[in-house]
Amino acid sequence: MNVWNIGDIKVTRVVEVQATGGTRFILPQATPDAIKPIEWLIPHFATDEGKLIMSIHALIIDTGSRRIIVDTCLGNDKERKIPAWNKLQTTFLEDLAAAGYPRESIDTVLCTHLHVDHVGWNTMRRDGKWVPTFPNARYLMGSDEWAYWKDASQEEFGDVIGDSVMPIIDAGLADFVDMNHRICEEVKLFPSTGHTPGHVCVEIRSNGEEAVITGDSTHHPCQIAHPEWSSTADYDQVASSKTREAFYSKYSDTNTLIIGTHFATPTAGYLKKTQDGNYWLEV
Repeated sequence: MNVWNIGDIKVTRVVEVQATGGTRFILPQATPDAIKPIEWLIPHFATDEGKLIMSIHALIIDTGSRRIIVDTCLGNDKERKIPAWNKLQTTFLEDLAAAGYPRESIDTVLCTHLHVDHVGWNTMRRDGKWVPTFPNARYLMGSDEWAYWKDASQEEFGDVIGDSVMPIIDAGLADFVDMNHRICEEVKLFPSTGHTPGHVCVEIRSNGEEAVITGDSTHHPCQIAHPEWSSTADYDQVASSKTREAFYSKYSDTNTLIIGTHFATPTAGYLKKTQDGNYWLEV
């Protein structure tokens, strides 16, 4: 678990899965030989052998009056075609409660996008049915994102929309919002298209301090060194690369804390730019 304070806001990370290696299917250019020269990735984000370390976690934004969970990981009991993700049995909900956030206390669920590893705990299995995990929350989904996924599928993973999105809509708990939606005074969204058509990042501001949650606009910190490395999961690889370059240019050498949605521990840091124009993450 990691905790950061941004002004009066507390952000807490609750990990579902953290793993080393097995990432070539998502970032094929990130070979061990390409990773090892990027020395600042080691030891937090890659091993000495050049294997990537990645995390699947949720981030809880606690404003004092709002409890917002950003992205809900993979979930338990879901039938998935990736063996390591199939019918998981993790302690995620117990860990969430131990962090001070029992599921009934969450008032807002935000999906930066609707991929398999960002919507899983939207629902849980009860009496043979998928029911909302956070019964007292409104679930915020991008209207542009839903416009795409309502007619698309994630067949390579399983019935993601059917078991993790439609039950929320059917329960009347979904709110479809625009890509610049403001959740509350301190928290707003902004567009970061490319990974999916309606992908958003999350901006947090409080008492002169600022943080940004990346979503999958950057999957792994190695892309900070190589913004041109697009993920195989990107809907538009050219657009995603341009989004990353613009993001790094905007936030490098600023006091904005960058919190990575899949960045392994320590998960957050500050973007820096070298004299020769390369970016890196200071943690």
